[in-house]
Amino acid sequence: MATTLPTDTKFRDPFFQSGYSEVIAQAVDKFNAGSNGTIRLTSNRKPGDYDYAAFFKNAGGLVSRQDQTSVAIASGIKLSQDEYAAIKLNRKIGPVEWTRSAFLKPGLSQDAIRVAAGEQVAKDVLADMLNNAIRAGRAALSGNAANKFTVPTNGTMATTSLVSGLALYGDAASRIDAWVMHSKVAFDLLQYQIAPSNNGDVVANTAVVAASPLTLNRPIIVTDSDALAVTTGSGTAAVTDYFTLGLSADALRVEDTEEEHVVIQEVTGLEQLLIRMQGEFAYNVGIKGFTWDVSNGGKNPSDSALGTSDYWDKVFTSHKDLAGVVIQSR
Repeated sequence: MATTLPTDTKFRDPFFQSGYSEVIAQAVDKFNAGSNGTIRLTSNRKPGDYDYAAFFKNAGGLVSRQDQTSVAIASGIKLSQDEYAAIKLNRKIGPVEWTRSAFLKPGLSQDAIRVAAGEQVAKDVLADMLNNAIRAGRAALSGNAANKFTVPTNGTMATTSLVSGLALYGDAASRIDAWVMHSKVAFDLLQYQIAPSNNGDVVANTAVVAASPLTLNRPIIVTDSDALAVTTGSGTAAVTDYFTLGLSADALRVEDTEEEHVVIQEVTGLEQLLIRMQGEFAYNVGIKGFTWDVSNGGKNPSDSALGTSDYWDKVFTSHKDLAGVVIQSR
């Protein structure tokens, strides 16, 4: 059992406690406006393990040539509905334990530890939501060949790679509103663009002055999510593939569906009095144009299952109506 003891805290007179806590380093402020509207975080209490929504499929062929030399019966075209499902992920907070003396010895109030724990939990919750939305989006798009471009010969990201990714959408390329990439990929792109042999002095100087890569007039969302880096093999044979998402509006949806519930209690019967904090919450993840495979993926999947392409089924007819594109590089 891991419990905070007085020896785990720092107190030195006449110094004072800073009131700050080390927080997660990953940039997690990428929802809603931070992602140019491509990754949506909303709140809506919903029961159950799945969230179903129905939609009318594109029937196609609703407009055709009229034969004005005939009065034959015209064949009817059927409109049909399909549905997609978002998957609910159940999460726990803690438990976190500390002895009563752990905050008395450094002259802290119990509220100080509660605030520190709360700040860290808030960041971790956002990181979990963001990483799993990206993980699901990467898996869904990677499983659809029409939406995936792989940089040839295991190459790194270049401007031409972004163009090839956009080209997957053809005349609908304007629907791609933002790039989501790992910082390693962003710096690979910047290094490519500042080399005069690749793009010329004008582009290179522009990239250097701007201190960020040029991304075909689309914002770049940089976050070092583990969902964007997939390592295969082991030892000297290990390789890491990086996945860059080109997302359309409302591509990835995170919905806070079960309210956070946190319990703080005093625990007796031990050598010292303990205070324990534990909580739980749940949220849903949905990908535009895809449904979670309820039969095979099941309830409350692990991160690994959530990131498995086979568990995300395409339900929209056109690949241009999906969440976007994915570019794989090294």
